[in-house]
Amino acid sequence: MKKEVSFLISITLIGILIATCGYALFFRGTANHGKQIVLKLGHSLDPSHPVHKAMEFMNERLAELSDGTVKIDIYSSSVLGSEVQCIEQLQYGLLAMTKTSAAAIENFLPEISVFGLPYLFRDETHYWNVLTSQVGKELLEKTQVKNLRGLCYYDSGSRNFYTKDRPIRTPDDLKGLKIRVMNSRTAMNMVSALGAAPTPIAWGELYTALAQGTVDGAENNPPSFTTNKHYEICRHFSKDAHTRIPDVLLISTKIWKGLDPQVQQWIQQAADESSVFQRKLWKEKTIESLKQAKAEGVTIYEVDQSLFAEKVKPMYEAIDNEKIRELVNRIRKVKP
Repeated sequence: MKKEVSFLISITLIGILIATCGYALFFRGTANHGKQIVLKLGHSLDPSHPVHKAMEFMNERLAELSDGTVKIDIYSSSVLGSEVQCIEQLQYGLLAMTKTSAAAIENFLPEISVFGLPYLFRDETHYWNVLTSQVGKELLEKTQVKNLRGLCYYDSGSRNFYTKDRPIRTPDDLKGLKIRVMNSRTAMNMVSALGAAPTPIAWGELYTALAQGTVDGAENNPPSFTTNKHYEICRHFSKDAHTRIPDVLLISTKIWKGLDPQVQQWIQQAADESSVFQRKLWKEKTIESLKQAKAEGVTIYEVDQSLFAEKVKPMYEAIDNEKIRELVNRIRKVKP
């Protein structure tokens, strides 16, 4: 009986694995009897988000470049798992592509944590000059050591604090508050340095956590704040712009290596074009989101960012990873 039960369990697990593998890549017949490659892409954002729209644009361009022989099935809103879960599925080849914050990748590749250091970038221009510089390209390529291939960066603007019951005008206002952060050691260290209690919570679970009082606030960009309707709970938004952490489009190297070089070229070109498309959308959406937040009754606070920058300076002194120290120096030398 034990052997039969063990056999049935094994068969069930194999069946689940095969079914899951189907999410990564499959082939199906087309009207001209050729094979169409379908890549599965999962992410955690709402379909109205600029990044999701950029990936839809990428799919359209990929269809044009490949004459319909390659397409992407996009699953939003954490349908296929959280950011970390999707990354893990990529590593095993169970999912073809995902969009994730660079902060989530630092758990797999420590050097990526440099993006999470507060006030590292002087402004938006410096930020994009870094991403398109040799430094940015190297960081995108380094993901390959973990069975992940970085295709492009997407803009995610600056991250800011928003809270339920009291505004954040200075770092002292954060004392005693529980602030939701991504599953990132750097983000947790930053919030701790500012005097608050960092609380890692999956993005898809944050609205409920805010509503139930599990956390007192969070930190993110304006489009994410409005598209996920966090303004319904948090009535204070402070433009402290503590970090600029890009989103990264990843593909599983296990899937990538199995694709024809021509298909790889089409995918890379479509991804690059979607990055340019997304930057324009992002600027428009950020302005729109701040206007929407105000219309919904949220108070937007302009704050002295230098007060926050001064408070987190010890984080740079505490860096004990030589590679990250070197990256900080190289980023600071990139012309604004």
